[in-house]
Amino acid sequence: MAVITNFGVPTDSQAGTTLMPKLQYRFRVKFINMGDGNRASETTQNVISCSRPNITHEEVVVDSYNSKMYLAGKHTWEPVTIVLRDDMNSNVIKSLGSQLNKQVDHADQTSAISGSSYKFECKIETLDGDNGGANTPKVFDTWELIGCFISNMQYGDLNYADSNMVQVTCVLRFDHATHTIDGDDWLSKGEASSSKNETGATGTQSNPITGPAGS
Repeated sequence: MAVITNFGVPTDSQAGTTLMPKLQYRFRVKFINMGDGNRASETTQNVISCSRPNITHEEVVVDSYNSKMYLAGKHTWEPVTIVLRDDMNSNVIKSLGSQLNKQVDHADQTSAISGSSYKFECKIETLDGDNGGANTPKVFDTWELIGCFISNMQYGDLNYADSNMVQVTCVLRFDHATHTIDGDDWLSKGEASSSKNETGATGTQSNPITGPAGS
């Protein structure tokens, strides 16, 4: 007789049990020092959807006698897109508008002297489904976007024939991101990278150019 613990992919270390995945709708987006700093909670509560970071490494091609070798070059964090409801009190567009005003004062046509004058941080947290109060939601992982500014803002459409809510879309360009799980940034200092200074994936001595010995 089949039981639920039998469904899954068996591995060398355990039987084929089903692992609970994270669910897309259990998340929260926090805005830190965005705009005038007001209405942060209202902005968080009106988020509809949010993309997570994507990273791309440029390829460095090293041509040799009969072949080519590829190295990882500079990396680029691609922009994140956040869709929000335009609430009846206009809290969301007030919050986003104050951030755009920090970047450029459109009436006076003046802009900030440096990025530190207008850049903010954004946290994208994956949650367990609890609803606060006595049951504080558990945060499975956190993406923290550092050095953010709004690179594109869309205020949405109005339509007599459409009953959908008005939505606003903002695109965040950022300088750097961290991915924190259980207190560690796994892009920088997590267990997965702690042993890579002296050894390769198999524990053998690693050549800094070609990789582990015997590769």
